[in-house]
Amino acid sequence: MYPKLFSEIEVGGHRFRNRLIMAPTYLGYAGQGGTVSPMLLDHYRLMARSGVAMVVVENATVDYDVACGSPRTLRADTDDALEQLGRLAAAIKEEGALACLQINHAGRFANAAAQPVAPSAVETFGRVPRPLDRTDIARIQEQFAATALRVKQAGFDMVELHGGTGYLLAQFLSPRTNRREDAYGGSLENRQRFPLETIRAVRVQVGDFPVGYRFLADEWLPDGFRLEEAVRTAGVLCAAGLAYISVMGGTYESFGLPAVVARSRHPAYMLDLAAAVKNVVRVPVVATGRFAMGAVAEQALIAGKADLIGLARVLWADPQWPQKVRTGRET
Repeated sequence: MYPKLFSEIEVGGHRFRNRLIMAPTYLGYAGQGGTVSPMLLDHYRLMARSGVAMVVVENATVDYDVACGSPRTLRADTDDALEQLGRLAAAIKEEGALACLQINHAGRFANAAAQPVAPSAVETFGRVPRPLDRTDIARIQEQFAATALRVKQAGFDMVELHGGTGYLLAQFLSPRTNRREDAYGGSLENRQRFPLETIRAVRVQVGDFPVGYRFLADEWLPDGFRLEEAVRTAGVLCAAGLAYISVMGGTYESFGLPAVVARSRHPAYMLDLAAAVKNVVRVPVVATGRFAMGAVAEQALIAGKADLIGLARVLWADPQWPQKVRTGRET
């Protein structure tokens, strides 16, 4: 069943056995201090055994002291983490899936630091972040690059930069959270500068190692980053050397809004965002957001609205979902 969904595709030099990937989903299974715990290893073995082509591991921090959203966020910011990350990559690949690790700086949503950092001093759930200066910006870009290199050294097949959910890369793009008056703020071109330079820094460090990007295409906030600007941005970012772009909508400040809650109840509720991005890029596009029926995923691919389908909660709830869909056992 569903021949398009279970057809092969090449992404970043890798042959995917089907069009299904596990989208990164934070569960807090890491050990205290960001270690690779036995529970985390067991979880990702199970996810890889599901039959998806690639597993994208939940965000690992580029700076545990400043940038992570939780004490149980994975660490990839030090060489001491290499051995544990290597075991995680191997566990996924042993089950037949490609292994990708998402890396992240939470910016204004970080809770590990006394004061988080961000493009501008915009209040965030009762806290005001410290605006980054040019030295900070250069250091964070170096941290992304060094962390991506560790992902490669640990044996993963790809690395994904987390530019979704309103985290730091997205914060620079948003006119709501970026109120800078220097070269990194103001016009869309200036707001694109930080994520664009970060991609380039990573690419220089990792060479031909594939780099993906989780892309926030609409904050769903009236004064936030919207799809019109996102479409103009996606092509610029992809041209910097991305292997794929994974599209999403919403942030921690919009997920609970009544209109967004209502929208999120519908199947494939982010597909329109992916379709708009696909129209302007030349790399594979991942659609995510409540794909819980094979027919919906198949139609999205046939209609040319996406190239890959990212599974999150449905895969966590039923790791046999891909096999059931393929063999007509969904219900």
